[in-house]
Amino acid sequence: MVRKFTLHDGKRGSALTLRVTSRASRNAIVGVLNDGTIKVHLKAPPVNDKANQALIGLLAEVLQVAKSRIDIIAGATGRDKLVSVLDMDTSVAHKRIVAHIEEID
Repeated sequence: MVRKFTLHDGKRGSALTLRVTSRASRNAIVGVLNDGTIKVHLKAPPVNDKANQALIGLLAEVLQVAKSRIDIIAGATGRDKLVSVLDMDTSVAHKRIVAHIEEID
């Protein structure tokens, strides 16, 4: 018997590795580590998903995308996270993150 199947396009976008510090004095992307990990400071505490929601809000603002386009795909309960940004090329994401870092310096 031949099985029928349908192929679908997967989600497309960028993947970002992040290191988050909670309970900071401000919400900001503060730098990039040697391995390319983006260092983020958040005012929110890491309880009841508050820090993750603050992270998604900050990234949406910096990257100029809707919150619904950002998803924490790994590390939701830890400091180190993998985040996807749908429909955004990595070069565009990089430029917007660098501009944000330069703006706060």
